[in-house]
Amino acid sequence: MGLKVDSCVARHQGDRREQQDRSAIFAHPSRRGVMLAALADGMGGHSGGAMAAEQVLLKARQNLEIYNPGEPPDEFLASIIDEAHVVIKLTRFTSEQDPHSTAVLLLLHGGRADWAHTGDSRLYHFRGDTLMHLSGDHSLVAEMVRKGSLTSDQAKSYPHKNVLIGCLGGDREPMIDLGTVASLQAGDVFLLCSDGLWAYFDPAELGGVLSAHSPREAAEVLINRARQRAEGAGDNISLVIVKLSDPEAEKQRKAKAEALVARKLLGSGQRPG
Repeated sequence: MGLKVDSCVARHQGDRREQQDRSAIFAHPSRRGVMLAALADGMGGHSGGAMAAEQVLLKARQNLEIYNPGEPPDEFLASIIDEAHVVIKLTRFTSEQDPHSTAVLLLLHGGRADWAHTGDSRLYHFRGDTLMHLSGDHSLVAEMVRKGSLTSDQAKSYPHKNVLIGCLGGDREPMIDLGTVASLQAGDVFLLCSDGLWAYFDPAELGGVLSAHSPREAAEVLINRARQRAEGAGDNISLVIVKLSDPEAEKQRKAKAEALVARKLLGSGQRPG
């Protein structure tokens, strides 16, 4: 029996006047088990950021519809980012807006996962509550930390921490980082999220919440905690959670637990049920 995939997509406007984050999960129209999660955090003034983020999701859906699983997944994912970048740049010539967007993409197919990202929206991969991978932010402050110019603690209060050095819609081609898990396992959890969420958590807390709850429950817990910690000054929040489990193992675990309860009741002289 294959792995079971549970997922959730959630957003919250936060304390902003407009929701410019976008997130979705798309299923391949003809190939069972092939799915693509996409998340984008748009920037660029009134409606400009929302439009940019929409282009990321539009390209993700369009390209998935014609995706052949024989195509190299890294090329497929990079093509979504590159094509969305071109479209977003073109809008600068037809409007007064200056739209930009981050992008995070996660492709599940054939028992493996591949991802790509640009900007400072993140992808976390946990196995249980253990962090296996965290994408690197394409931001000025993250680059300074990598070069040793800032410590992680100093970066939290750095005045230009929201400046990106890689995103869609800019003059430079987007930086694209790629990753893969060649063999998925029960207990694998993927979290895609914008900085409106991850800014309030360390990986250990995220892993604990994701491992202990269903995707829907985890999304609710994380959004509520982020909103409380933002204290009325929160950014847009967007997230996608994808969690894998083994249905047969879960069935056996549940049967063992019920049998254990029954034995305890019989030992105490009570009737099960």
